Amino acid sequence: MKFTDAFGIEKGAVVSLIGAGGKTSLLVGIGYELAETGWRVLAAATVPVPEEQLSLFPAALHANTEPAVISQTLSEARFVVLHGDIVRGRAMAVAPSLIDALLDRIDSDVMLVEADYAAGKPLKAPSRGEPQIPKATTLAIPVASFAAVGQALNDENVYNAQAMIDRCGFPLNGAIRPSWIAQVIRDDQLGMAGVPRDVRTVAFFNQTPMTPYNRVRARIAAKIALRHSTLHAVALGEVRGHEPVREVQRPVGAVVLAAGMSTRMGEQKLLKLWRENRTIIEHVIEQLIKARVDPIVVVTGHDAKEIKAVLAPWDVTVVNNRAYKTGEMLSSLKAGLSAMPAHTAAALMVLGDQPALQTRVVNRIVLAHAEAQHELIVPSHTMRRGHPVLIGRRYWNEILRLEPGLTPRVFFDRFSDHIHYVEIDNDSILRDIDTPQDYDRDRGIDRGERRH
Repeated sequence: MKFTDAFGIEKGAVVSLIGAGGKTSLLVGIGYELAETGWRVLAAATVPVPEEQLSLFPAALHANTEPAVISQTLSEARFVVLHGDIVRGRAMAVAPSLIDALLDRIDSDVMLVEADYAAGKPLKAPSRGEPQIPKATTLAIPVASFAAVGQALNDENVYNAQAMIDRCGFPLNGAIRPSWIAQVIRDDQLGMAGVPRDVRTVAFFNQTPMTPYNRVRARIAAKIALRHSTLHAVALGEVRGHEPVREVQRPVGAVVLAAGMSTRMGEQKLLKLWRENRTIIEHVIEQLIKARVDPIVVVTGHDAKEIKAVLAPWDVTVVNNRAYKTGEMLSSLKAGLSAMPAHTAAALMVLGDQPALQTRVVNRIVLAHAEAQHELIVPSHTMRRGHPVLIGRRYWNEILRLEPGLTPRVFFDRFSDHIHYVEIDNDSILRDIDTPQDYDRDRGIDRGERRH
């Protein structure tokens, strides 16, 4: 995956890289990728950097160089770094205020800023006055390296270990865990320190391992980090690797449709027991929680009070669709999408009467979104569409604009050429419960699956 796609970099962006564990390599990688497409890329550091670092760029100029000369050099080299005075082998910092001023005087397409210092460590907490982020920043990229995992938490291995210990309660010399990296990255006083609330923020976990087990650990860490409401995404990769960005984890929520009248069942099917003394709706919620889907919005209608009472112990948001009798599935989907937080990138449309839902299927759908940035994903089995489906935020307005009385199928038919199908090796995605016979059948299948 290209850096441009992973981080959503557009012309006019001012990108500030902070944290530790690969900032310089990431900045250089982004810059060359953009320059190769013809962009005019300007770079600078608001902290002192080694003089030899300047040789990584096609051209280097003092920040006090006349704007016309900088512009001409951009035309020739496409990628230019600005620096301060050279003092004892170090290029001094370019003041954030100077960067803000230069943006109006130089016709670059993008500005890349190394805005933090970490002494070559894989993980850091900021010291006083760090980071140095220009006010014009539109995208912040907090960086941390998974090379820190397993190392002892002390100043020999990380930058400003005591701040992490004081803030998070980690033990001195404790072996660093992936979840610790996530906690540091997402914390307003650590990894997110100094980042304005209105700046889009995409973290980068560098040197994430390739082995399946450790890659899952990295994904879990990314999802923990994403619990911070202003962190838009977490990219996983290895900046110097063949594939520098392997996937981008974004906040994926779920809209659980639970408003139906259960007419064919003859009683409220969602409240029937399924497994371990839990109801069908609770079992569905449990599978989503196991897949670390967050937030979960349950849309009720018929028997709303009873369903809400059952869900009281669960970490879900319950909204009531008063139009459930006439609006059917579409009105519930609209209600659920409207209740999603602004930072949610995509939502799963989940049937509340589908206890056959499997966590591993949910994970496969979400992974297709993370690895290839597909925005409309439908699971299929033997050429038949199933549930849950993933709908990227870019499509939500299309659904919200559908006329009352229509069904979600109208939307999927309209955008059929946008759909990415994920083939599932069993029929769990096709099975929901409408009748007593369905209930008896699926409970039997469920018990059989658990025995084997």
